[in-house]
Amino acid sequence: MPAHFVHPAEAGHGDLGMIASDDVVLALSWSGETPELRHLTIYAKRFAIPLIAMTSAPDSALAESADHVLLLPPMPEACPNGLAPTTSTTMQLALGDALAICLLESRGFSREDFRTYHPSGKLGASLRPARSIMHRGDALPLVPKTAPMSQALIVMSQKGLGTLGVVDAQGHLCGIITDGDLRRHMNPDLLQSRAQDVMTANPKTISAQMMASAALHLMTEAKIQALFVTEQKRPVGFIHLHDLLRIGVV
Repeated sequence: MPAHFVHPAEAGHGDLGMIASDDVVLALSWSGETPELRHLTIYAKRFAIPLIAMTSAPDSALAESADHVLLLPPMPEACPNGLAPTTSTTMQLALGDALAICLLESRGFSREDFRTYHPSGKLGASLRPARSIMHRGDALPLVPKTAPMSQALIVMSQKGLGTLGVVDAQGHLCGIITDGDLRRHMNPDLLQSRAQDVMTANPKTISAQMMASAALHLMTEAKIQALFVTEQKRPVGFIHLHDLLRIGVV
């Protein structure tokens, strides 16, 4: 929900025009007697604009003018002289954050909405869906489970992703082969083995809608560096830890 700051000292010199009839005014004053707020409170009453007061003084002029009062406890300031706004401003910030979260929840604001408004930086990268960063199509390293390892190793080398997906006759992902699997099965007969004999069955997978941050969490928890993206058990994409590093998630 859009919001903007109006300085109370400037409000009476023309900035009251920034406040529209369908707005809500949230006025902050610890004492509730800040004289600069007088023009703003009169304006709100004149045009029936809802006024919410955040103050520690329930009997103040601001509180009496407000439609709703958010009352904070009258705690002493942390300033050694008990004068500079310190404790008071911290409490107002905390209550402001609480209001923002309540508004977020009441409007059903989702991760997708957040990504729309915050596409940049590490936060924006972490909210990108897997489909936007995954390898797909011919780039996918896939072999049938009956493929000989001599063929599987060629495909694994050609795709250059360090992992090989193994699919069954229906095209479902049934296993993966990693460098670790190769080392564990290293023997003179490796090239004559089938992919299904070397693969790790039932690998971890994600959906195309899963956020990059969730993919990273799954990799970290499972201590793996890559994930296949599947739809109805069929591989449609592939994400490596390096892809997450590239877009700035890590």
